[in-house]
Order: sequence, then structure tokens, then C-alpha cells
Amino acid sequence: MTDDVANAPATDDSPTQEDDRSAFEKAQDEAGEDVDPRTIPQTLEEDPPIGDEIPYPEYSDEDNETWRILVERQMEQLPGRACTAYMKGQETLQIESDRIPSLANLSERLNEATGWTVANVPGLIHEKDFFELLSERIFPSTNYVRGREELDYTPAPDCFHDIFGHMPMLTQPAFADFYQLFGQAALNGEGSVRPKLEAFHWFTVEFGLLMEDGDERLFGAGIVSSNEEVTHALGDDVEKIPFDPQTLVNTDYEVYNLQNKLFVMDSFEQLLDGFKSWTRRHGLLE
Repeated sequence: MTDDVANAPATDDSPTQEDDRSAFEKAQDEAGEDVDPRTIPQTLEEDPPIGDEIPYPEYSDEDNETWRILVERQMEQLPGRACTAYMKGQETLQIESDRIPSLANLSERLNEATGWTVANVPGLIHEKDFFELLSERIFPSTNYVRGREELDYTPAPDCFHDIFGHMPMLTQPAFADFYQLFGQAALNGEGSVRPKLEAFHWFTVEFGLLMEDGDERLFGAGIVSSNEEVTHALGDDVEKIPFDPQTLVNTDYEVYNLQNKLFVMDSFEQLLDGFKSWTRRHGLLE
């Protein structure tokens, strides 16, 4: 695994021709026939089950053991590295380590905390379906866990990344409000603004850092759910950039590699206010 990420020009007014493809689309184009079918988005043909409508699957002993390994391994690393809001979110959701949690139970706890609920989706879903759910304060989650052969890394979504990575932050009010706003704005994103929205998502929701008591702390789902990224993200090999929406949306990254550039927020209120300002500038929100 490498961490070769280039920096794009830092203005929206660059004279070079805009590439409307997302980073994921570029990666798939480069992969050609080798694209993992699990990374091809699915369109939802009907409304997914939400909250207490979600049945609890009959997981195998190996599935639950895989979940236990993943959770315990991360929880050994996260104290002192993850931000307070994330760790409190773990407590709020009562994420157990001995078996895969019930999405219905997690949905109820999220709803009590910030008014979010959980929908069970079959895998990676089309961006319009994804944004529509976010805009309604619904988080789409898978209910299957990765195979043991992909313990350290899987290119496809699974419930460990969805539950352990994403859901704790949705118990934090300012972040929860930002994520709903992201869904609302992204529904209006077209053309060259689409990859900029994806970059915003990548460098905040997936790979965001937060300054807390003078130290950098983790909150991005892609970091806290990755055994390797937890230590790599706070190391000296990663360039830490102060949060600035204009710079952020013009910074390139690779979706399947360790990151070598990350953005650091002062607070989740700064994230929310910065996103509001940027989206209004681009006519994505009123």
C-alpha cells in the first residue's frame, strides 16, 4: 500500500479543464476489467427498511468473531487518538464487541441522540440514493461484515466501517447537522462541483482530524475503522493542513491508499459553518 497523493491547484478558477469524474470513477476507469463488482454503486429499486423495520440476520460464529477482532483491535488504539465526541458516541451507541450489533437498536439510540435513523442497504448505493437518505437524516448501512481474508482492508463497504466508523459521530449534534446539510447540498451538485463535494466528504467525514486541547485527534470514519490509518494519520509522514473549504475541495487524493495529506478542523461548528459558506457560494444551498 502506498500513500502517493498529489495536490491539485487551489482555486476554483483554474484555467485547466475540469474533470467531472469523481476519484472513485477515475480509480475504476484505471482498473478497467479488474474493478471489484462490490465497488459499483447499486440503485435502490425500493425503499430500504428503516429503524425497527430492519431484521437481525443470523450471523455465523465466524462473522461475530471477525467483528470481535475488528472492534477490540481498534479500541486498543483509539483512546488518546480519537476525539472526545467519537469516544462519547461509542458509549452512546453501546457498540458491543462480542457480536455484530442490531441496526434497529442502533437506529433507536441515534434517534434519541440527534434525530437520525438507520436504513439497511444492500451495499454501495448510487450517490443520489445516498444523498437523498442523508438529506432526510437517515444513515444507510450494510449489515454484513467483511471476510477474514480482508480483515485489514476491504475496498467494499461493510457494517464494521458503517457502524464502528460512521455512527458514533452522528451522535454529535453539530456533525449530525453538517451531514444532513451535506446530503441536501449534494443533491444539487452537478458537473465539476460533484468531485469537489466528494473531496469535501473524503477529507471530513472519512478522513477528518480535529484539534482538541492543542493536539490532533481523529474523527473520520475511514481512519477510526482502519488498523493502519489510526497510527499513520497522526504520524510525521502526513501533512496536516488547516481546514479551509476552498483548499480542501481542490486537493487530490487516492481512494485505495494511505493518505499523506489531511485537514484539521478547530471544531465541528467550524466544519458546519465552512460548508454552509462554500455551498452557498456555489449555489447548492440557499
